[in-house]
Amino acid sequence: MNTNRSLPHRAALAATAVAAGLVLAACGSDNSANTAGTTPATATTAPASAEADRHNQADVTFAQGMIPHHRQAVLMSDMVAIHGASADVKTLAEKIKKAQAPEIETMSGWLKAWGEKVPTGHSMDGMGHGDDDSGMPGMMNDQDMNQLGNAKGNAFDTMFLTMMIEHHEGAIDMAKTEKQQGAYGPAKALADDIITSQTAEIAQMRTMLKTG
Repeated sequence: MNTNRSLPHRAALAATAVAAGLVLAACGSDNSANTAGTTPATATTAPASAEADRHNQADVTFAQGMIPHHRQAVLMSDMVAIHGASADVKTLAEKIKKAQAPEIETMSGWLKAWGEKVPTGHSMDGMGHGDDDSGMPGMMNDQDMNQLGNAKGNAFDTMFLTMMIEHHEGAIDMAKTEKQQGAYGPAKALADDIITSQTAEIAQMRTMLKTG
């Protein structure tokens, strides 16, 4: 209205604005008694952006890195049933394995919702071969995995625990980075869960190494 110097024209615009305001007020009110414009409008606000929209590159990097990281943990845990000797190590390995699958599924869902690439490395190789970077903290290389696969009995148990401690420490480092740099709430919450659970498992595995 202030851009037009004509007072009559501004007055007409003002009248139009008032009329429009009454219509909008009626739309926002309880009009069950057909009293449009007589009931004060209920204030409304636009909904916040969808939670999935509030993410950044750190969240993408976390999910794309943690998925192959988890897959390798599954592969290492699968080896325990074949090569391990200790019942306690086998129980721990099964616990680790069961924790990975739902988290992999969750992070894959995030990436799909964000329109980002989901790592395609298969859990059978565990190394993120092809387009997945296997250089994340704590990831074992091919030589490490071959050594673990060739070990048997108590020697395998010791090697598994030693390697899994390093693997967990790498996952914790990645999770801490997500907590510091990420923006997506569920990803930061998962990172916090990973830190808590894997820190406890590291303490358990170190005790198991000491006690044999």
